Amino acid sequence: MNGKVDLHTHTTFSDGFYSPEELIKKAKKADIDILGICDHDNIAAIKQAIEIGKEIGVDVIPGLEISSDIKDREIHILGYFYEPDNSELERYLVFFREERLRRAERIVTKLKSLGLYLSINDVLDKAKNSAVGRPHIAQAMLEKGLVSSYYEAFNKYIGNGGPAYEKKVHLSPQSALKIISDAGGLSFIAHPGFMPESLLMELITCGIDGIEVIHPSHSQQQIRFYRGIVNEYFLLESGGSDFHGGKREDDNNFGKYFVNASIVEAMQQRLLKNSA
Repeated sequence: MNGKVDLHTHTTFSDGFYSPEELIKKAKKADIDILGICDHDNIAAIKQAIEIGKEIGVDVIPGLEISSDIKDREIHILGYFYEPDNSELERYLVFFREERLRRAERIVTKLKSLGLYLSINDVLDKAKNSAVGRPHIAQAMLEKGLVSSYYEAFNKYIGNGGPAYEKKVHLSPQSALKIISDAGGLSFIAHPGFMPESLLMELITCGIDGIEVIHPSHSQQQIRFYRGIVNEYFLLESGGSDFHGGKREDDNNFGKYFVNASIVEAMQQRLLKNSA
């Protein structure tokens, strides 16, 4: 297999711009053979994506991105190769999605107190069938003319530390890792580029399976550093474009940031070892 492997993409089932079918068709055009779909707190796209992938000729890996926090710093954990039918996993994700909605409602209330009138229905109209998040709020703000750009919404109002910012529900890394492991999956630290080394070491101690080495935000120096950590601690490597599309304007990243099939083979071997 000479094609590319992109293990980090998003669809309309979270904050991505493209439907699973549209994303998989784009992957085929970009010579991507294996695609990891990692929607935030939502695995509803996976079953249909796997079937669509079979028809189009792209292998789809069950993926997931869960938000966690440690020492007031938000971190993201990627899960791979879990059981899509795992009822306990779905129960957790339903809870997280409900908390996302409540968080969005609190942000909208704060925006109104700042004189920026937006309704939760405006936001839900953008989210459609996906887990609601700040990107949907930013899109609604832009459409309402409350900001001049998607990025202004984050930088001025809803980004970390902004006047309308609201924290997500707390989930410890240990809990995130256990949720993924109990569903038969592997857990990876997502885009650790801005993470202090001490925090990285703490997550390794928690029992993380691997690190996302290849990511658009990582410099070549960081890639070498994380690959060294992976080798030193007998961890797994992952990587991808973190592609969302649409307002993110990251189309150029799709097909540019990838790993090879040996990375997936190593993940599958670890799973076999875990189940032995």
